[in-house]
Amino acid sequence: MDRRQQLALASIAVAIVVLGLKYAAYHVTGSVALYSDALESIINVATAIVALYAIRIALTPADEKHPYGHTKAEYFSAVFEGALILVAALLILREAYFAFLTPRTIEAPVLGLAINAAASLVNAGWAYLLIRQGRKLRSHALEADGQHLMADVVTSIGVLVGLLAAIATGIPQLDPALAALVALNILWSGWKVMRESVGGLMDQAAPPETLARIRDLISANADGAIEAHDLRTRHAGAITFVDFHLVVPGTLSVSDAHDICDRIERAIKRDCEGSVVTIHVEPENKAKHSGIVVL
Repeated sequence: MDRRQQLALASIAVAIVVLGLKYAAYHVTGSVALYSDALESIINVATAIVALYAIRIALTPADEKHPYGHTKAEYFSAVFEGALILVAALLILREAYFAFLTPRTIEAPVLGLAINAAASLVNAGWAYLLIRQGRKLRSHALEADGQHLMADVVTSIGVLVGLLAAIATGIPQLDPALAALVALNILWSGWKVMRESVGGLMDQAAPPETLARIRDLISANADGAIEAHDLRTRHAGAITFVDFHLVVPGTLSVSDAHDICDRIERAIKRDCEGSVVTIHVEPENKAKHSGIVVL
């Protein structure tokens, strides 16, 4: 099984364990803030399942109907995750509103907070691993899942601090007020996940530092050509598509021009793992004198 699928499958198991711990914390305390934290964990389970499905689709080889592959499926997973996060936030706000009108007494606070803290530690460790491996494997679904879990950890820390304040002051309204703040934080987290995913679906270009590196590689490996222009890039999951026009002398043979293209393509693929390079060769009268000058 692919490493990305292994991580996604493990995420489901971790999310279920964390959900069980957080629900237990809510069950022994009756805290609305801990309820909101547990509700978000239900979303974590759902998104982990969707991420696994999306990664499996993304790994499907290109076919006649999808000649560029299926890697964008991971972006749909992240958009779906963002939508579920928004739903969770609205449900938490609803629960917080009614709890604020009718405050509840927090029971067994020490045990409940201890259980919730244990769940947060598990989440923090797994979130760090997912973000690190997601970037290494260029898996948007894994990285988005890790970022959401890390936001969940921050939320849980806020919940623990807030509940301690509610217990210390004897003001029960702090519990639902804190749950509302949790919901707002979740809304912000969901918005960020969806915004980044939409960028991928809209064929967002590679980061400036990657573009600069590609330009340098073209310039350093295009000996025999005149210039390159109209460089374009786009991300599709783990793949970066690169295409540009390469201007060569009109007297150059097709075979020699092809050798230059092969040399440039090998250099880009070696430096930018997972890249797909397309080069359009043009005669010297097509030079724009505004592109990448060959060293």
